[in-house]
Amino acid sequence: MASKPPKSDPVQHAPQVAEPLRAAAGLPAIGHTLRIAQRQMGVRRTALTLLRVNQKDGFDCPGCAWPEPEHRHAAEFCENGAKAVAEEATLRRVTPDFFAAHTVSDLAGRSGYWLGQQGRLTHPMYLPEGADHYEPIAWERAFDIVAEELAALGSPDEALFYTSGRTSNEAAFLYQLFARELGTNNLPDCSNMCHESSGSALNETIGIGKGSVLLDDLYQADLIIVAGQNPGTNHPRMLSALEKAKANGAKIITVNPLPEAGMERFKNPQTPQGMIKGAALTDLFLQIRLGGDQALFRLLNKLILDTEGAVDETFIADHTHGFEDFAQAARAADWDETLTATGLTRDRIDEALSMVLASRRTIVCWAMGLTQHKHSVPTIREVVNFLLLRGNIGRTGAGVCPVRGHSNVQGDRTMGIFERPAPAFLDALEKEFGFKPPREHGYDVVRAIRALRDGDAKVFFAMGGNFVSASPDTEVTEAAMRRAKLTVHVSTKLNRSHVVTGARALILPTLGRTERDLQGSGEQFVTVEDSMGMVHASRGRLEPAGPHLLSEPAIVARLARKVLGERSTTPWEEFEKDYASIRDRISRVIPGFQDFNARVADPAGFTLPHAPRDERRFPTATGKANFTAAPVEYPELPAGRLLLQTLRSHDQYNTTIYGLDDRYRGIKNGRRVVLVNPEDARALSVADGSYVDLVGEWKDGVERRAPGFRVVHYPTARGCAAAYYPETNVLVPLDATADTSNTPASKSVVVRLEQSTAD
Repeated sequence: MASKPPKSDPVQHAPQVAEPLRAAAGLPAIGHTLRIAQRQMGVRRTALTLLRVNQKDGFDCPGCAWPEPEHRHAAEFCENGAKAVAEEATLRRVTPDFFAAHTVSDLAGRSGYWLGQQGRLTHPMYLPEGADHYEPIAWERAFDIVAEELAALGSPDEALFYTSGRTSNEAAFLYQLFARELGTNNLPDCSNMCHESSGSALNETIGIGKGSVLLDDLYQADLIIVAGQNPGTNHPRMLSALEKAKANGAKIITVNPLPEAGMERFKNPQTPQGMIKGAALTDLFLQIRLGGDQALFRLLNKLILDTEGAVDETFIADHTHGFEDFAQAARAADWDETLTATGLTRDRIDEALSMVLASRRTIVCWAMGLTQHKHSVPTIREVVNFLLLRGNIGRTGAGVCPVRGHSNVQGDRTMGIFERPAPAFLDALEKEFGFKPPREHGYDVVRAIRALRDGDAKVFFAMGGNFVSASPDTEVTEAAMRRAKLTVHVSTKLNRSHVVTGARALILPTLGRTERDLQGSGEQFVTVEDSMGMVHASRGRLEPAGPHLLSEPAIVARLARKVLGERSTTPWEEFEKDYASIRDRISRVIPGFQDFNARVADPAGFTLPHAPRDERRFPTATGKANFTAAPVEYPELPAGRLLLQTLRSHDQYNTTIYGLDDRYRGIKNGRRVVLVNPEDARALSVADGSYVDLVGEWKDGVERRAPGFRVVHYPTARGCAAAYYPETNVLVPLDATADTSNTPASKSVVVRLEQSTAD
């Protein structure tokens, strides 16, 4: 039987700490999954819902973007995916009575965990100017308010249209179309905060900002390098693919500042052998210092160049540009500097080199550990250099594999959710819809916050997500949001962004992935694109959480009709009625989607074209894959300071907190912990179990403080520490971003530890 939501915030002042685990999944994962699912959905609903996750006739998991294999298990979901589904398919409800009982001031003092546990939103809600209670509002009146505020702007560029990675292809396409018909390219999205660095580096070097591998490539690789990524928590189904690769003979190198249970041993809960013993995954663990990855790959490239016969000279001559400048820079790589930057030993790097040279087919996977530093873009370009040297792009079992974190974040970008759209995309929109899209670039996330702060943006509209909690420099972000005239959030559940508002605010409740979508022409489905460029349908089966919900495409279509009126000739009403009509237009605007409706009818979906992978053709400015040469960078750490990375717990997905434990790291009943190497802790005179404030240090001289963190002695890389976000986002300066991509540098924050009054 489903349980009721918590009435009060749980106490977190004394987290319990045990030894970290050395294996992921297994029986504990099954038990934890079932407990959380039954608590939210009850027994019968749990069984009916989980068996439809990631099935060909079911719905796409609203969690991560890892692809599904061709032959799917009856339980084709992971522990954290099941948590995401349970939170969406919960029987708990947030009704107008809830908002009548709680002021916004009260809700603003609650934790994100408590807010999320209250359940599904059921009615459109409105916060009038000066009020402290949300009140129910009719949909039509809600759209009127948005239209009024947009009409009062001095320019369409004073509006911001944010997108979360949950948004379907159909909704994303309509959303960007509406914003551009309104007259702005202000389409910041969650990619700006995660894999923007990947897209920036890959577009420049191989001509497409996406990974070049498919699942079958992982199964056929000789060597897989997993860098700056924790699949056991963030992409658990990836462990099954790594297990299969290992069974086929692959070797795995893990490059990470923290040892992670999932990369040590995977106890596959879908096989008896997996449940009992599991499979060891990592062959070589390189416990790298935060931000040292560029130096590591640069030195490996030097050593490859110095090894006779190791370079694929034919591939380089036929398919690449810029080799000589790159080779000159690589040959200058210095062993001493590399050991300082990485914290590694010479023996470990030599061992890695031996594995690299023994591999004909190499894949490099990465996530936020590579993308959220000042020098992230040159780091990823160095990874591309590493693969190009031995011809490991456009070859079966080889390539680049940036692992996306949210279920359709890649698809949203494909659909045009981007503040800097390509001219060819805008030309296609103009040809198809008969209007002139704006050509000036818009605001990304960081620039959007600055615009709100400075009064240059006045309306903030979010299609999903939890912008306030996801963004850096929490105090600056919240103050900026409060300067808006109107904030609007299309949401399934309550989160902190609903209680940090502009002068007026709207919450617009929407259907989730799990729910049936019935429109004028009948039952609809939506589509998503996974992390490897596979597009497939997603069909909800549950009854909606309430009769007052609208789908995301319906919300955009109705808003567009209200705002644009007769000046738009776009058939918004038809789009709302029949999503196939949206896909028809997508097929004529976006390359790779020809015959969209016919191809997505295949239960397995279809693969988008990828020129480097499919034909070793590189659509870059030079017409070839580009080697690059950039100075080696790595964070410098002042004496008595630590380099902090923000990360997720195992009971968390992005900003959604499912619980207060981090089972794999041995943490229970609390999130305000900081993981510190015991030798660093002794040097700083910080005892295990003591409480400290984390104080950020940056060149602007502003004190950023996160108080009351329990110190946990933990086997991190020397000089490095780790703590959970969003609690530590307050320490990430708004202007501390990656060069080129402007992604917040959340993985290299210089902090000092001060004794806390909470001790």
